[in-house]
Amino acid sequence: MNRSNQTAVVTGAAGFVGSHLCDALLKMGYTVFGIDNFITGQPRNLDHLESNGAFHFIKADVSQPTANFLPTQVVPTHVFHLASPASPPRYQAHPVETYLVNSIGTHYLLQYLKELAPQARFVFASTSETYGDPAEHPQVEGYWGNVNPNGIRSCYDESKRLGETICGVHARDFGMDVRIVRIFNTYGPRMDLADGRIIPNFIKQAMNSEALTIYGNGSQTRSFCYVSDLVDGIIRMGTLDNLAGETINLGNPLEEHTALETAELVKQAFDKPQLEIIFKPLPGDDPARRKPDISKARELLGWSPQVSFAEGLRRVRESLS
Repeated sequence: MNRSNQTAVVTGAAGFVGSHLCDALLKMGYTVFGIDNFITGQPRNLDHLESNGAFHFIKADVSQPTANFLPTQVVPTHVFHLASPASPPRYQAHPVETYLVNSIGTHYLLQYLKELAPQARFVFASTSETYGDPAEHPQVEGYWGNVNPNGIRSCYDESKRLGETICGVHARDFGMDVRIVRIFNTYGPRMDLADGRIIPNFIKQAMNSEALTIYGNGSQTRSFCYVSDLVDGIIRMGTLDNLAGETINLGNPLEEHTALETAELVKQAFDKPQLEIIFKPLPGDDPARRKPDISKARELLGWSPQVSFAEGLRRVRESLS
């Protein structure tokens, strides 16, 4: 479908997922305004868009009032709010910036839309971290979570939960078209190999022929979704009708692996079977298990992941060669 009369704002545009989302929207014919302040986003992720006349980059802090950085002549039809540090080492290094962009930044964006473009569709990128260390498995959208409100990860997970609250207020009280996606572990090209998460860590270590580091005993699980599948789900969430007020999990329940299994799969994908595995203490509040129930995504979006973990790792390796 041609979207040449549609304008999308993507916050966190220079991030791993945000840059892929910009690519997909531009391919669909959108005019895209990408916003980032490069706290964790990388300018190189957008270098290939410099000559694209439909893409406009704005360097700005989204936790500031939206009118401070978005030109008033820009009337968006869609806003995808992805701006936030997302890996534990990065959001723990920037806790204030993290809780501000997910809370007050969300408020400013929605208030701006309320006055300027009340019919715009707003998609908030929430996270599986809102479930905390879940007592239910797999996690369904109706589960309220098991979150430490003042723990080492709370600047991220609690601010995402507050962001969801702000979205709910604007949907219920102001009748705005607000939608929430809860994103589970995602990987693919343009991952920051220094961000401290499990797959980037393993890949960086494998590429350097170093021992792979596992935190804890390796029994904790994650469910891994390839970035193109995730972006497809986000776009469906933003473009399909009759989804106002919905919250939907996006992740790959078919690819739940323990940390030990993940290490072995990365060693195989990068032809480094000889690498040792070393163990270090588990960080605080680290979830023991994580897997989405995607029944709502299948029903309402017609979406399910298509790329296997083995194929996704092959594509990542190819992108790094």
